[in-house]
Amino acid sequence: MNRKPRRIDFARAWAEAPSRSAAVRELLLYFALRYWAMIVGCFPMETNLRSGRLFGRIWWSISRRHRERALANLRPALGDRLDEASLRRLARRSFQHFAQLYLVELVMTPRLINKWSWARHVELGAIGPAIRELLRERGTIMITPHFGNYELLGFTIAELGLPLVSIMRPLDNPLINDYLVATREASGLSLLFKKGAMNRADDILAEGETLCFIADQDAGRKAVFADFFNRKAAWYKSIGLLAMRHRVPIVVGAATRVGRGFRYRIDVERIIQPEEWDAQESPLQWITDTYAAALERLIRAAPEQYLWVHQRWKTRPKERTRNEAKAPGR
Repeated sequence: MNRKPRRIDFARAWAEAPSRSAAVRELLLYFALRYWAMIVGCFPMETNLRSGRLFGRIWWSISRRHRERALANLRPALGDRLDEASLRRLARRSFQHFAQLYLVELVMTPRLINKWSWARHVELGAIGPAIRELLRERGTIMITPHFGNYELLGFTIAELGLPLVSIMRPLDNPLINDYLVATREASGLSLLFKKGAMNRADDILAEGETLCFIADQDAGRKAVFADFFNRKAAWYKSIGLLAMRHRVPIVVGAATRVGRGFRYRIDVERIIQPEEWDAQESPLQWITDTYAAALERLIRAAPEQYLWVHQRWKTRPKERTRNEAKAPGR
């Protein structure tokens, strides 16, 4: 799917802002981001990553709300094998990892990853079977969690010359959104906004391209519930329904940080083939259970690289909510 790189539309952002103060705020945030990108570009990557780790420690120290949410997610997930001190260290390392990702790597990745340089920063694991699926041109769904460097996964595949369309939620600030989309589309990565994406998703798969989802987001009440770190989590139905409708495989993979620098390894944990769900009594539930378990295995290998601070278990099954309401003392 070919697109012209998106232009930053200042006039549209100004006209569509809910108020003049909001428009000014969006403009200031946009120029702050561009200024930050310029500063980061003046220093070696190792220096920037050390600064990112420092900002992560500061984030951990000052944000009680995020700190408590991360620990609340970690205790039922890994508390059976880690004590409280270990959980706190793991959560703090997660804050540091994502400070590096959001403040440094998301800005620098379009500059550092291209067809000549990607191998300096990315190691390819056992992804041969997945590459063969992408080359078959029958359409493929690729999913990854909020883990490692999920954007790097798409960048690398695009640089390998394989067509990929990544679904994203547009940012609230239209200027920053246009800037990030423009830098990614200039690197050959196609993006599709989540709102209304399903209307285009069928065409993408029918054309033999790869559709990429960050799959571990809370899907609300109209969801398929599957186990994820010892609790039921809400998963979007669209992934399984698209795979069933087009009979395309689902590739579960991730880019995991190796060491402390800007070096990642891409691994594929599971490829779910259409033939596997044909004999299942409830194919949609089986598909969701299977890729949820594969995502969990990826995360368990390096749990400090998972975004424990996000509200993954926000929506609970109705039966559980009802039972909790009837429990004694409630």
